[in-house]
Amino acid sequence: MDMVIATIHTDIHMNLMILKKNMYKQPNVIAEIGCNHKGEIQIAKDLIKIAAESNVQVVKFQKRNNIELLSEEQYNAPHPNPMHSYGKTYGEHREFLEFTLDQHILLKNYTEQLNLIYSTSVWDITSAKQIISLNPILIKVPSACNTNYSMLEILRDEYNGDIHISFGMTSLKEQKDIYCFFNEKNQVNRLVLYACTSAYPVPFRDICMLEILRIKENFGDKIKSIGFSGHHLGIAVDIAAYTLGANWIERHFTFDRTWKGTDHSASLEPTGLRKLSRDLCATFQSFSYKDKDVLDIEKEQRNKLKYKTK
Repeated sequence: MDMVIATIHTDIHMNLMILKKNMYKQPNVIAEIGCNHKGEIQIAKDLIKIAAESNVQVVKFQKRNNIELLSEEQYNAPHPNPMHSYGKTYGEHREFLEFTLDQHILLKNYTEQLNLIYSTSVWDITSAKQIISLNPILIKVPSACNTNYSMLEILRDEYNGDIHISFGMTSLKEQKDIYCFFNEKNQVNRLVLYACTSAYPVPFRDICMLEILRIKENFGDKIKSIGFSGHHLGIAVDIAAYTLGANWIERHFTFDRTWKGTDHSASLEPTGLRKLSRDLCATFQSFSYKDKDVLDIEKEQRNKLKYKTK
């Protein structure tokens, strides 16, 4: 009888491990430096170093060809929030924060020296082609650009890595159309689709975390994975996002949330990033069923405290 019970316990344990493997994968944290480097390459490198010390998996930047991306009117208009501007016009502001391709090569090399994955969000065709030339493991498409099908076509047909796409400010029809566009060439297995609300910062009531479940239901068994791109305060809901099935957690990252620039206020500072990575790892470790009636760690307490009939 004892042998039968032991066999049953072994079978249960194996099945539970398989279930855990299928349901929850190791979480991946993307520390989005974006433009929080204030146009300074040394700040960018310092942020990469802090990200590495925080045990994240990926650091991410942004790449724009502003003349291509912006209309002449947009380029020459004042920044809508002048106190956060690095130039007299919005175009000058964007150019000030833009790194050259050579600088991205430098950042990629430095990132990989620290055993992190380098990535970049691309905002236009020229930027997509430039970043593809660096052959990164993954490229991100921001919510603002996910209906630029000329750019998506280049990423689909001329790039072999994973394509991460945010679904902020994107209708359900647009989401389906994006999926179908990649499915035309049987490339959906390279997609990571992100639940996202495009606001900075996002009030908790507008995070709409259950969008993760909708993405999972509609696309989850066909795409590579699901992500969550958060622009909220704190890290509590990131843990919830992972629990709901988002294996990629992306958060903006800065040294100081009071710095000039519109993204800093919705970013994590170093302590927050470290805690996020720590808590996601702890959450992953906790995801299991008991593999026996009484765990070994419980036996001492059971012998000491468990009620026994006299």
